[in-house]
Amino acid sequence: MNYAEIKYFDIANGPGTRTSLFVSGCTHRCEECFQPQTWSFEYGQPFTRDVQDELIESMRPSYIHGLTLLGGEPMEPSNQRALVDFLERVKRELPKKDIWCFTGDLYEDLIEGYSLRKTEVTDRILACVDVLVDGPYMKDLRDISLRFRGSSNQRIIDMNATRKTGKLVLWEDDPQYTTHSME
Repeated sequence: MNYAEIKYFDIANGPGTRTSLFVSGCTHRCEECFQPQTWSFEYGQPFTRDVQDELIESMRPSYIHGLTLLGGEPMEPSNQRALVDFLERVKRELPKKDIWCFTGDLYEDLIEGYSLRKTEVTDRILACVDVLVDGPYMKDLRDISLRFRGSSNQRIIDMNATRKTGKLVLWEDDPQYTTHSME
């Protein structure tokens, strides 16, 4: 797998200060995607063990809240296979850090056995993810007032609560941010 970019001290892609990994490769190709260069699986640099070590070290300080995966598309089957051991390592070595994952896929498609996105490692990936932002970016539903998503069809799913209840549970943002609207 290649990655397009790493943002250290990122405050835009999840709550708090985070390390964000932008993976390469995406077959969704959403219209007006903000990073179309990441569609190519060959774009960027190789995701090596040294890069993984650097990411782990960047998240060790107490002021770093966690890791965010974006793209490209982290849930492309080949990217899942490249990320799974790293994500399990993050959970093992940094258990107090959360993992956010942005995907153009729907949660339901990732858990269903008939989906092309469901691989032999999908359940392991999802077990590591604390918050899943799902759904493709849709330019006609663009809403700049939404926090942590680009269009109103996208959901922010609390994966820990979803696993606990067995039902899809949306993430609850700080109430101070829920009053913003484009209307």
